Amino acid sequence: MEAEEEHFPRLRQVLLFVLLAQVCAEQEDYSIAEETESGSFVANLAKDTGLGIRELSWRRARVIFNNNKKHFQLNLQTGDLEVNEKLDREELCGFTEPCVLKFQVLLEEPLEIYKFKLLLSDINDNSPVFPEAEMILKIMENTLPGTVFPLKNAQDLDVGINNVQNYTIYPNSHFHVLTRNGSEGRKYPELVLDKALDREEQPEIRLTLMAVDGGAPPQTGTALVLIDVLDINDNAPEFAQPLYHVQILENSPLGSLIVTVSARDIDTGINGEVFYSFFYGDEEITRTFALSELTGEIKISKKLDFEKIMSYEVDIKASDGAGLSGKCTVIIQVVDVNDNTPELKMASLRSSIPENSPETTIALFTIQDRDSGENGKTVCFLQEDVPFLLKPSVENFYKLVTEGPLDRERKSDYNITITVTDLGTPRLKSEHSISVQVADVNDNAPAFSQSAYTLWVRENNGPALHIGSVSATDPDSGANAQVTYSLLPPGDARLPLASLVSISADTGQLFALRPLDFEALRAFEFGVGAADGGSPALSSRALVRVQVLDANDNAPVVLYPPQNGSAPCTELVPRAADAGYLVTKVVAVDGDSGQNAWLSYQLLRATEPGLFGVWAPSGEVRTARQLSERDAPRHRLAVLVRDHGEPPLSATVTLHVLLVDGFSQPHLPRAEAAAEQARAEPLTVSLVVALAAVSSLFLLSVLGVVAARLCARARAASAGVCSAPGGGLAGHLVDVSGGGTLCQAYRYEVCVSGGSGTGEFKFLKSHPSYYQASVNDVGENSNFVKGFGFNSEFANFSEH
Repeated sequence: MEAEEEHFPRLRQVLLFVLLAQVCAEQEDYSIAEETESGSFVANLAKDTGLGIRELSWRRARVIFNNNKKHFQLNLQTGDLEVNEKLDREELCGFTEPCVLKFQVLLEEPLEIYKFKLLLSDINDNSPVFPEAEMILKIMENTLPGTVFPLKNAQDLDVGINNVQNYTIYPNSHFHVLTRNGSEGRKYPELVLDKALDREEQPEIRLTLMAVDGGAPPQTGTALVLIDVLDINDNAPEFAQPLYHVQILENSPLGSLIVTVSARDIDTGINGEVFYSFFYGDEEITRTFALSELTGEIKISKKLDFEKIMSYEVDIKASDGAGLSGKCTVIIQVVDVNDNTPELKMASLRSSIPENSPETTIALFTIQDRDSGENGKTVCFLQEDVPFLLKPSVENFYKLVTEGPLDRERKSDYNITITVTDLGTPRLKSEHSISVQVADVNDNAPAFSQSAYTLWVRENNGPALHIGSVSATDPDSGANAQVTYSLLPPGDARLPLASLVSISADTGQLFALRPLDFEALRAFEFGVGAADGGSPALSSRALVRVQVLDANDNAPVVLYPPQNGSAPCTELVPRAADAGYLVTKVVAVDGDSGQNAWLSYQLLRATEPGLFGVWAPSGEVRTARQLSERDAPRHRLAVLVRDHGEPPLSATVTLHVLLVDGFSQPHLPRAEAAAEQARAEPLTVSLVVALAAVSSLFLLSVLGVVAARLCARARAASAGVCSAPGGGLAGHLVDVSGGGTLCQAYRYEVCVSGGSGTGEFKFLKSHPSYYQASVNDVGENSNFVKGFGFNSEFANFSEH
């Protein structure tokens, strides 16, 4: 029962809808413009059908079109009918007006259909289009004004006011257009002649026909109307222009087309055929250009040169077959190309300038380029590493000037390259080289290779010996660099420099004028000067120190024992002396220095070899073994004193040694000699002589003892105390008499120079009764054989 009640209301709704649909059958339900965007709202079907949104959904409502296209879609969430795709009225309805689309809304459960109509309104989205883009009309030039010529109409896919509404034509100096209404509302154009035509004036007329629709904004379409004016033969040939202006590059190849002149004859047939020729037979024109008789083309037949001829004026004649002619003039302008390099012409040039000069003009030159325009404009510049500048002068003249004072010593000559380039395309350039010599100015004094020279000369040199050289250079040139050497006055006026050395004025070589003596002059200094030959002359000086080298030119000199030609001194040695007993000391000196004065002693000969020995460094003579009674009482020793020079020099001294039992035994050398001589006599004679000898010996012994006593007393009385200046080591005596080894009482007194601390000694020679040896404080000139336990060298010895 409830199901039937539910069904009847639904049935009533369907019947009501069908009734409403029949009532609205003749009107459209909805309207929408074409080209509406997809998704646009059309209507709310839930509201229009009276069905709720939920009902549309559960009844599965959908939109159906007769052409099975899905132009719209139903949004079941909102009940809205929305555009599914853009609609094109012209595609759907063509020229049909109005354009109505029918569709149904189908409800599946229960089955129910709602019918709707939608009016698709037109928009002006199409322009008028002519069936032909170009329409050709042939009209005689003598056609009367007012004549009408129908034209093809334009078509527009839009309808109504959006379709073609009017036609216009432009330019309209001879014609205007009329718009005619045709059947079915179509509009057609008609062309009306307003002004008589002249084929010679205008053989062809080109008009633009435009169709305009009524849309907002309006759309237009155009077509070309070509009117061919038919001619009558009544005119002579005429050039298109009486004067031609053309340009041609001067480097154009032969055969290049310059221009084509054109003349026309408005007549037809043979009367309209045109032939071209030169109006005048100018030789230069005919050799340079070639003219085509039929086409009017003018070509190059000879190479053009802008620098020779810049333009040509050529007259051309055009003739038709009936003998009528026309004339035109062709001005051919030759266009310059950058085919000439810039030229530099020197107006003045200085090849030499003095150094240290202020800004000086070296060269004046002009620059020319035979080209024109940018091709003839030039710029010039120098390389970057020269101290010169380019300064523009009047017109195209330039000056080459020094950037500042030049220094010849830094660079004496310059090779300047002036580069000139034009501004053409491509750029051309030329280069010009200039050689500039920098003349010398005497602005540099000679400079010695070193500020001080040390020269070494061995003494005893030969005269005019080359001892060394000094050298000075002058960076100037010529006479300014010619150096002359000279000796400068010495600082010590006592130095006889002029007699010692000389110098070569040209080479700076130094020569010793005389032999030098190391012992007299060990070193000396002087100045040398170097002056150039400039004006004024510049000079400098240097110091020269000459060191004299010692030569081994002094042999050792024996101070003790004395070698004065007097009676030899005999050294007394007791027979009880042990080995190493000091017999005596040989004292010698050498006037040289260094190793030339180092002395060594050597026993050269001895009466009995092996009994005595000499200590080489000091010259001490000592017993080599213990003496015995069997040793001969008298001995003679030869001692060699030699220095260490090259070659070594030497001296020899002879020592007499007497062996005694004690110093009380008399010294009777002559009696002993006589006894020895007597022993050599035959035995018979020896007895006689022995008696005489004994007597003589006794007498002589007594006299010798007396003489010895007297000498001893005299020495004791006259002996003094040796003291050095300053009191150093005064009175220190070395007494060697206690040993009884000397023939007389000898005493050596050793004195050291006060305050010197050098350990140098003086050996003083005593009165005839005894000797004192002293070492003089003479510096390095004297050396003494090391002895007595001292380390210093012995100096020169002198007798006191």
